[in-house]
Amino acid sequence: MACANTSWSEEQPCVEPAEVPCDVCTGTQQKAVKSCLVCFTSFCQTHLEPHQRVAGLKKHRLVEPMDRLEDRMCKKHDRLLELLCQTEQECVCLLCTLTDDRSHPVVPLKEEYEVKTVQLGKRGADVPQKIQERKQKIKEIKDTVELSNKDADREIAHGGQVFTALIGCVEKGRDEFNQTVQEKLKSTVKRAEDLIKELEQEIEDLTNRSSEVKRLSHTEDHLHFLQTFRSLKDPPPTRDWTTVEVRPPSYVGTLRRSLDQLEETLNMEMKKLPDDAELKRVQQYEVDVTLDPDTAHPYLILSEDGKQVHDGVVWKNLPDNPKRFTTYPSVLTRQSFSSGRFYFEVQVKDKTRWCLGVVRESINRKRGTKWTPETGYWTLYYINDELVFNDDPSVRLPLRAELQKVGVFVDYDEGLVSFYDVEARVHIYSATGCTFTEPLYPFLYPYSHEEGRNSAPLIISPVNQTD
Repeated sequence: MACANTSWSEEQPCVEPAEVPCDVCTGTQQKAVKSCLVCFTSFCQTHLEPHQRVAGLKKHRLVEPMDRLEDRMCKKHDRLLELLCQTEQECVCLLCTLTDDRSHPVVPLKEEYEVKTVQLGKRGADVPQKIQERKQKIKEIKDTVELSNKDADREIAHGGQVFTALIGCVEKGRDEFNQTVQEKLKSTVKRAEDLIKELEQEIEDLTNRSSEVKRLSHTEDHLHFLQTFRSLKDPPPTRDWTTVEVRPPSYVGTLRRSLDQLEETLNMEMKKLPDDAELKRVQQYEVDVTLDPDTAHPYLILSEDGKQVHDGVVWKNLPDNPKRFTTYPSVLTRQSFSSGRFYFEVQVKDKTRWCLGVVRESINRKRGTKWTPETGYWTLYYINDELVFNDDPSVRLPLRAELQKVGVFVDYDEGLVSFYDVEARVHIYSATGCTFTEPLYPFLYPYSHEEGRNSAPLIISPVNQTD
């Protein structure tokens, strides 16, 4: 910006905030158009004129206007900083390279600037992608929250219906219990009232009889006495009241029977819960797992695709491996899980014995131990027509029909392990409040061959949500 005259420039500054002012101007400073690296001064167009006219000044190095030229000077030699010491990564002047440690390599600032500019460009090249990735992650998180809100609303609505029905059952049970107690009390009160009425009637009859006898006993008229005595009725029959009593009603067992009936009703309502919808939700977390031959017991035979295992009867000579089971004919999958949710299904059809579930990585694979959550096993087993969850004590489970396929769902962060009858699409059992601190592995134990009775394999099957 050039000022038209001195009076105008005194009223209106001629240098914008981002511009470099002339170091020579007095009063209102004009915008510098060049900086001299020899004079260490910035000049406006007017004060630059000697550098364009005087021969000695023409040799000075002029550059685009630079602010704070003193900061660009070497504090030690009062020379321009125009080199970079690559060892110390500090800007130095030419004299520094002559008087200081000359073994350090130096490069012109412009050359280093060009190198660093390229590096900066590379560093910044992936910034838009990272920004986009983070925006996408924000969208995923928001979508998850929105989906969670919808799921929560649906669950609350469904849960509200279920609990309303259960509350209705409880209230009905309470009303029936109260009615039973009231009817017992009513029956006792009525019996008492009837007995009292009968006693009062006997008292009245006996009182009348006593009055008649008393009057007759006082008459001296022989004729009247004999006539009246002959007509005097026999005394009214009376009950032997010595054995008659009113017992308070007994309520022993009444509440127990009501609660038993309520429990039966609640169990019926539980069976009406839509396990199918729950199973579909957990099936969304299906993982593709394959069996790890390095963990398989020497008795076991695995299929080539790593999806099936059965007892091979004969002990195979296998390399010693710390991961291998050597006590129980068991096998783990190659894949482990340390967070989130996962689900897999195992076909148990035609087997008389089996055991499956998940185990933690550090379980003892060389010695026998009791299988419980405390020892790192969350497993379900079937033997002798009994279905049991391994715990201390064991949890015996109802067996509705012959199981053909078992689904296993784990929510690592929530500490939940659930088992499902896939064919019947019903929930079998859930271990809740579990504490997981290390990787979990799917676990299969096909049991022994039993001379062909239990020769069918355990098969890791793909999920079919249309079942």
